[in-house]
Amino acid sequence: MNVSLRGAIRVVVTLLVFLAALGAGRELWGHYMDEPWTRDAKVRADIVGLAPDVSGFVSEVLVHDNETVKKGDVLFRIDRARFAIALEQAEAAVDGRKATLDQATRDRERYEQLKDVVSQQKTEQMRMAEVEAAAAYRQALADRDLAKLNLDRSEVKAPVNGTISNLSLRPGDYVTAGTAELALVDADSLRIEGYFEETKLARIRVGAPVAIQLMGQSARLAGHVESIAAGIEDRERTVGNGLLANINPTFSWVRLAQRVPVRIVLDQIPDDVRLVAGLTATVSVE
Repeated sequence: MNVSLRGAIRVVVTLLVFLAALGAGRELWGHYMDEPWTRDAKVRADIVGLAPDVSGFVSEVLVHDNETVKKGDVLFRIDRARFAIALEQAEAAVDGRKATLDQATRDRERYEQLKDVVSQQKTEQMRMAEVEAAAAYRQALADRDLAKLNLDRSEVKAPVNGTISNLSLRPGDYVTAGTAELALVDADSLRIEGYFEETKLARIRVGAPVAIQLMGQSARLAGHVESIAAGIEDRERTVGNGLLANINPTFSWVRLAQRVPVRIVLDQIPDDVRLVAGLTATVSVE
């Protein structure tokens, strides 16, 4: 083989290597810079803070930490004695107000029959007395219903299907109305939220299929894009309301690309996959 032929081969090989490197670089550039995928994704779920509607001492805790519960299951009870007594008092008040109303009605009817004997003013007084007795009776009924509601609310029930998490409540603890005592992870709200760079949003469409890979698990999950966030926190403002998502941007060349949450619905969860809110995932919009 002469020198010129070998030189030509070297040139061709070098050109082919250069073109292959150029193609690989272009593919890598497109994959990392343009294609809609991200390693910055999380398993998310709605967390329900279970707060009693009445205050009192906890008499029973009927669940354990990390236990799965169904909607309507009783989770814990507050001592019912005080509320039962309040209901009896309210029922007694209803009986008394009803008797007063019946008597006022009979008096008014009697005075109306004697209108030729008694004055019009006295008849009006009897009518007013009946109206006041009727109002007091309705108030007693409302107080009884409230007492019954408080008794019913002394049992705290699960509002959704889910799993109890980080349980520390014990019998004897005093709980206050409106203060969350248990955390319930809503099983029906489990989803994936991927934080995509703003440069890739144009290639993401609602309904597009998504491939999901959980960190540390071999199973691949399938889902689809449900929605794209309409706003994120403006970091240039000195005061934020904290209601919008605030995701740290990533270093990409010189300028930082903002990340926008994309909500992904899981099409099916295999039986051997355990989803825990907060797990890390890699997602790719196909």
